Formats: sequence, C-alpha cells, structure tokens
Amino acid sequence: MSTSSPEAPTPAPETTAAPAASRGVDVGQIVFAVVLGVAGAYVVLDATTLNIGFADPVGPRLFPYVIGGVLIVLSVVWIVATLRGDRAEPEEGEDVDLDQRPDFALVGKLAAVLVANVLLVDVLGWAVTGGLLFAGAAWALGSRTLVRDLLVGVALAVLSWYFFYVALGVPLSPGILDGIL
Repeated sequence: MSTSSPEAPTPAPETTAAPAASRGVDVGQIVFAVVLGVAGAYVVLDATTLNIGFADPVGPRLFPYVIGGVLIVLSVVWIVATLRGDRAEPEEGEDVDLDQRPDFALVGKLAAVLVANVLLVDVLGWAVTGGLLFAGAAWALGSRTLVRDLLVGVALAVLSWYFFYVALGVPLSPGILDGIL
C-alpha cells in the first residue's frame, strides 16, 4: 500500500494571445493570395496560346499548366487557412528589432540606384553602370569609401561582362566601352 499525499490541481496556463476570431481576418494575406491566384490563372490562360508544332503527349504546355495550377491551388488553400484564423507570426529573431520603423530613405536610395542603372545601361554599358550600381548600393547601405567601392564595382562588372559574353555567349551592352571590351 502506498501512501501518497493528494496533490493540488494545477491551474491552467493563461494565454496572452487573443483568439483568432477576435483578431479578425488578415486582409494582407487575403490580398496576396488573390494576387497569387490571378498570377496562376494568367499562367494557365497564357499556356493555352502556345503553338504546338508536333503531337507530343508532353508538350510545351505541360509545365505552365502545372505551375499555374499549383499557384491556383496554393492561393485557395491560403485563403481558406487565412479565413480559418491562421496568421503569420512576426519575426522574433535576435537580430531583428521589431520596434524599429522601416527605413524608407534607404529603400528610396536603393531604388534610385537601381532605376538609374536600368535607364543608363544601354547608353553607358554594363561595365560602367554595374560599377555604379555596386558603389551606389554600398553608399546607400552605409559605406563611406567611395573610391574603393567604385574600383570593386567596376572590377566585378567587367568580370561579369566577360563571363556573360565569353562563357555564356550572352552579350551585355558594352555602351561607351564598345571596341575596348
């Protein structure tokens, strides 16, 4: 016979998170899922316009049909899960400060550097704009060594230009360096 003392019942742990029903529906997830579904429908619709020159059972339409169908199915599953209360959890990594506001100035600088590269690549060529892209992105992210950034950027751009041109056979715009590269 064992003598055991009666234990007090353990109280249920309190939850601090609000139930899914009281939080409402995450509209952002619904919108993203709808965009995903529209993209899938477009891929499937576009696949119907492909011309098939031979009677192969696995033709060029198979891949876009599969990808578009998967996108549509994922969209529907995502919408159903979101309507049932599933929410993405915020990042809690130690290297992420969730209290910090987004740095829109940084995003604007990076976007300006990228747009400048897109607009100038045909005129100046990849070797020049690639170097400017690297140096501009480094500047936007906080580097203050402009000369070094330009030298590294131009070296990487020229090496990548030769890699694309020689190894891959894809000619990038030489721009103002036509005849030199």
